[in-house]
Amino acid sequence: MLPLKRAGAALLALLGLHSAQAADLAIGNPAPAFTLLDQETKSHSLANYRDRWVVLYFYPKDDTPGCTTEACNFRDDLPAMRALNVQILGISLDDTKSHAQFAKKYSLPFPLLADTTGDVARAYGALWSVGPMRFAKRHTFVIDPNGQIAKIYRNVEPASHSRELQQELKALQKGFAGARKPVP
Repeated sequence: MLPLKRAGAALLALLGLHSAQAADLAIGNPAPAFTLLDQETKSHSLANYRDRWVVLYFYPKDDTPGCTTEACNFRDDLPAMRALNVQILGISLDDTKSHAQFAKKYSLPFPLLADTTGDVARAYGALWSVGPMRFAKRHTFVIDPNGQIAKIYRNVEPASHSRELQQELKALQKGFAGARKPVP
């Protein structure tokens, strides 16, 4: 399998495409640490969410159809997510100004984090490059209250993802013996 992955990477490079992957990122691993600014230029570090469940979702671009659908579904389902002790964090390569406009336009009440360098997306295997263009892939990571990756979604359907996550979180929490800290 490894030679096939190398051949695929070589083909992407030959075509001027690049998909950054965190090859060793797996369920049970510590989630890669980060500190990023949100739409209000407030700093957020993953460590700030210790003792909470985190849905860390990467998305390609603010105010595009799929990204808007996904974000608005998270917004609409936020009371149910909070009841499950979940903090939603969205990440794209857009800047804080773009995030502020997107959040205001759609009344998004959760942090949208600006990964303008792509370093966090790269750490999570969610960075996609096409020549000079770069964007985050639509990937989601569920991080448990101990900072461990509990679930990875590499194929996300924006219209149904929030509901799918709610069901998965209920199942994950049944088997979790970690601490609980309510989400404000």
